[in-house]
Amino acid sequence: MTATEATPRLSSAAAAWRTPLVIVVCGCLIGMLTFGPRSTFGFFMQPMSREFSWGRDVFGLALAIQNLLWGMGQPFAGAIADRFGTLRVIAAGAVMYAAGLIVMRYASTPVSLDLSAGVLIGFGLSGCSFNLVLSAFGKLLPPEWRGVALGAGTAAGSFGQFVFAPFGVAMLDNFGWRPALIVFAGLMLLVVPLSLALATPTISDSKAVATTDQQTFKHALAEAFGHRSYVLLVLGFFTCGFQLAFITVHLPAYLVDRGMPVQTGGWVIAVIGLFNIVGSLSVGWLQSRLPKRYILSAIYFTRAMSIVAFITFPITTFSAIAFGVVTGLTWLSTIPPTSSLVALMFGTRWLATLYGFAFFSHQVGGFLGVLLGGIVFEKFGSYTPIWWLSVLFGVLSALINLPIVEAPVARPVAQPA
Repeated sequence: MTATEATPRLSSAAAAWRTPLVIVVCGCLIGMLTFGPRSTFGFFMQPMSREFSWGRDVFGLALAIQNLLWGMGQPFAGAIADRFGTLRVIAAGAVMYAAGLIVMRYASTPVSLDLSAGVLIGFGLSGCSFNLVLSAFGKLLPPEWRGVALGAGTAAGSFGQFVFAPFGVAMLDNFGWRPALIVFAGLMLLVVPLSLALATPTISDSKAVATTDQQTFKHALAEAFGHRSYVLLVLGFFTCGFQLAFITVHLPAYLVDRGMPVQTGGWVIAVIGLFNIVGSLSVGWLQSRLPKRYILSAIYFTRAMSIVAFITFPITTFSAIAFGVVTGLTWLSTIPPTSSLVALMFGTRWLATLYGFAFFSHQVGGFLGVLLGGIVFEKFGSYTPIWWLSVLFGVLSALINLPIVEAPVARPVAQPA
């Protein structure tokens, strides 16, 4: 047997362990580990701000930068993953994320906080977050696994939020914010070996590529942004980021301002993560049975109405937990239908890239949600204007998603000579 003949057999044997179940489990663990620590950053706001005499706008700016750079880096991380495979991108992102947590532990000035919590963690998330996991699922899993896997991958991030929220509060209460960040950094490095299961082929790995898969990066972007339904999907996704980032960062402080103990905020964030597991899995199942645009519209409208009820009635432990339940059911459940619509419209060749641009819109919303939350509170001493802005955006996104056409984009078919 020649060396050339042996190579494919060795490659096949090396990949034999990567069954669909192994891919899904490892991807879900990555989603849990990467989403967990960043969902706890709202709990670090008050102890760090007290120690260094910062206003909430200082911490808000750092996390706003994180959300923006996570979004800005996502299309590029997606393009690199589409071109050179997912393994390299996820591993590099995890290392950068861990470095950001370590530098954040030593941050003592607004600039060092912006660099660590903002720049390093933001770009790290763009390389190793559940967005890359979902695109890998789309490429590696057979069609019968994809719907449930997309829901499970999204739910795993929520489970990370459920686990890390009370864990983070316990670490802060018993050891302080510095040791908590070091522990989080160590856990983040576990992503590197897990990413081996999500290795996708590079372009050079494939000898025979279908004509529709030979689409260039430039043509893929031109096609997507010239497609009305994709543009509507991207615009609607802005609201999701605005609401999620504002609630994640500012809700714990908002509850303390309203007389609730700090532990209540931890449990509300945990409840959001727990019930988003139900929401994400349910939507992953429903999207193969109902139009995805209607699912998205219902999610945005429900979230808007839950905010109205939450800020209108008196804040109690029960109302806070109830808000966490409803918010959790709609939290990341927008992601399975959004990523599925991108794959349906344009195929999986540039899925990570095109979903990355949609996610950039999501993170621009997150940037503004976190930043405006801090600025408005420092100026008016209240989060009320941002809550009502979230309601407005929710209603608008519910309407924007309704005209989306759920069908593959029309492409010219080459005619024989």
